[in-house]
Amino acid sequence: MSTIHLTNGDVAADSLRAALQQAGRDERVQALRDDLAVGPLRGVDDTPGVRAEFWQRVMDGSRRDGAPRDFLREFTDEAAALEQITADTSQVVLWHGESASDQLTLRRACYHLRNSPQRLNEVRLSIRDLTAHSRADHATSVGMFAPEVLQTRLPDVAPISVLRISRLALEWQEVKQANGETRRWRDNTFTSGAFADLDAQILEQADDAWQPASRIGAQLMSSELGFLVSDSIVLWRLRELASSARVCLRGVCS
Repeated sequence: MSTIHLTNGDVAADSLRAALQQAGRDERVQALRDDLAVGPLRGVDDTPGVRAEFWQRVMDGSRRDGAPRDFLREFTDEAAALEQITADTSQVVLWHGESASDQLTLRRACYHLRNSPQRLNEVRLSIRDLTAHSRADHATSVGMFAPEVLQTRLPDVAPISVLRISRLALEWQEVKQANGETRRWRDNTFTSGAFADLDAQILEQADDAWQPASRIGAQLMSSELGFLVSDSIVLWRLRELASSARVCLRGVCS
């Protein structure tokens, strides 16, 4: 029987593909690229436009291969891939670490595949699987692990119980209904947050002297926020703060 491996993000998918290749296994890896820890979720399983509009705003004209990114097409393709996996008969392996986005991806997949529980399996990764780490909150995502580490975990694929699948699917529906601006993962529980919380962290790092935005981004990306913040989100919040004259970006001061 064929197997499909699901990961959160392209970096995780590429690392897992390399691990499978090293192990001599020709199995499909599907990346679900959406960082579900940020932005609106209500309606996400009904229309791809919910998330496409959010990321279009965040990326602010980001370009890929010289052309504007078509987020609606990207999220439509991802929804179609998830629908195809749901309709398939292959075994599905969900790879996840201890981060809000990975855990939300796990729950979303369980929701979509809740009627085929016999197909669902998982590999749980944690900070203990990393040879070196500096995060006090022990937050991890699959993309943080080298192919050599993932290869050692291939034998650890385990079925997810019907009871747990039902619980995870229900938690996904609850998180969607809460529809917070951000979602934190602590002590096996999700709590909603606001972008204002992230803005406050950015303002704490800013001062009167010019400094690279990347420095502030690096500080926040290593902070204990309850989710692994990306550089794209930090840069977006910096632009939003600049538009309200709370910070000054070189060349964008008002």
